[in-house]
Amino acid sequence: MRPLRSLQFVPAHREGWAQKAVRAGADAVILDLEDSVPEPSKADARAMAAETIDALRSDHPDVTVLVRPNPLDTDHFGRDLAAVVRAGLDGLLLPKVYGAREVLDFAALLEHFEIEAALIRGSVEVIPTLETAKSLVNCEAIAAAHPRVASLMVAAARDADVSREVGFEWTAEGLETLHYRSKAVLACRAAGLAHPIVGLWQEIADLDGLRRFAEGNRRLGFTGQVLIHPSHIETVNDVYAPDPKVVDRFRRMIEAFEQAQAKGQAAALFEGEHVDIAHVKTARGVVALAESISSH
Repeated sequence: MRPLRSLQFVPAHREGWAQKAVRAGADAVILDLEDSVPEPSKADARAMAAETIDALRSDHPDVTVLVRPNPLDTDHFGRDLAAVVRAGLDGLLLPKVYGAREVLDFAALLEHFEIEAALIRGSVEVIPTLETAKSLVNCEAIAAAHPRVASLMVAAARDADVSREVGFEWTAEGLETLHYRSKAVLACRAAGLAHPIVGLWQEIADLDGLRRFAEGNRRLGFTGQVLIHPSHIETVNDVYAPDPKVVDRFRRMIEAFEQAQAKGQAAALFEGEHVDIAHVKTARGVVALAESISSH
């Protein structure tokens, strides 16, 4: 999965909302068939999601298109996948995951619908959501459960499923979720998943709070964030993009190290700092991230 800074939730039954998110600069759109869709609108939402996938793939091929289906144990799940597993769907955001078993079940069912849609097997990725106590305990196993797993999305929202399950009292500082957010980042990295995702900031008008939340999570190791309002996209894209000054410095560092290597040296003195291959690997990673973002 390419790095995604901003992943905008859109109720799948709301016509035109996905396009609005794209115009606002979202790296990814999540067409939601679960919590934001009332029960009587589920069928209409599935039909609209299918139409939106087709439209986005035609008009905005660089935007990542994801769908959050209803949970595996509902009557809606199979109908959801039958409608949305099609050319143009990049992945599924999996709700209500408890352990590796659910991921394997999702993957097996997803393969069936890929075959039905004449897609390449394994072409649709999955991002399990860590929003239950069991999923937080089992996040390492979830991250490594199946090759389809592209990332983890750890929920840290106010008064939502995860706070009720775990029993914490939400604060803007986030100390009550620091342990499990850190654990999710480690689970991703240990499984070779380079782009852990966090969500979400619910105070729509508090853009300063949004920036602090995003900056704290970026420092922790997250590379992107789920959003519920398009007014948050610009701030989040800015926070999760490498600082151009840092990128320029790292490019100079790489050049200095390569010049030292050409002379048979294993380290270089760069702007007063001793640097070796470990530092250069970090620099190359940041430069690669910046180039990936700028190419989309």
